[in-house]
Amino acid sequence: MKHLTTLSLIEAVAKAGSIRKAAEDMNITSSALNRRIQRFEEEFGAPIFERLPRGVRLNPAGELLIQHIRAQIADLERVRSQVADLSGLRRGHVSIACSQAIQPYFMPKHIAAYRTEHPGVTFSIHVRDRDRAEEDLRSFQSDLALVFEPRHLEEFDVIVSVEQPVYAVMAVDHPLAAKETLRLRDCLEFPHVVPPPHIGIRYLLDLAAGRMTKKLSHTIEADSFEFMRHYVQNEKAVGFQFPIGLDIANDTRLAFRPLPRRDIDFGHLALLQAKGRTLSVASARFANQLALALSEEGLEAG
Repeated sequence: MKHLTTLSLIEAVAKAGSIRKAAEDMNITSSALNRRIQRFEEEFGAPIFERLPRGVRLNPAGELLIQHIRAQIADLERVRSQVADLSGLRRGHVSIACSQAIQPYFMPKHIAAYRTEHPGVTFSIHVRDRDRAEEDLRSFQSDLALVFEPRHLEEFDVIVSVEQPVYAVMAVDHPLAAKETLRLRDCLEFPHVVPPPHIGIRYLLDLAAGRMTKKLSHTIEADSFEFMRHYVQNEKAVGFQFPIGLDIANDTRLAFRPLPRRDIDFGHLALLQAKGRTLSVASARFANQLALALSEEGLEAG
């Protein structure tokens, strides 16, 4: 375990970019941490950090090592989870990267349900766009990723994929709220609020607008769906969001209208894990719970 402690310290330094800051976080002296890293580099046979005027950063050898460290830590967590499961303790830790649309309603509901059955399991939730979520899986920062429109599906195992229509979101007194059926062109006649291009729903909006004579000409670009939901209550503007990120049944401040597939493609929401990685018991069970819920709540994509 002493070897694993050293690897954990190295990861902490890599993450902090500073031996001093990592030492503070790990509650040891910076001189002791520096000596430990130097001893490791001597045993390893190569330096792993570049010493900079204001900190440190991994060199190429260190980049290779940190991937090994994260794999080792993840594998140890998997074994610990299996041992705990054998003893009936149901302990473990689940780390998941998810699109911000998953954050307000879907994820809290399902984590709480899981912890009702397994209160010894802890969670880390990382709100990520699709590119950063994929990087989290590659670097073992997250066990699972739940994101819209992933870019590199061939690099990951897809646990489940479901479709979600794009919804127009507006204030209840917006002129379009009186219409039961909306077209995308109707929405684009009003000021519209969109996320930046790296967000999955914007990718779909750009594709749809490319097929139309009426082009996307957004008034505001914001990387927060929460901002969008509040903004459309202050101006007769229209936002766009997937229903999994909305409280359609209970939010009386806003009106929600699905847009037809012929206007804009449905979004693909995928639950992913690193290809070939064996998940811990806790992560695998939570993945199964999410897959079942998504299949029941969404339109499963073949």
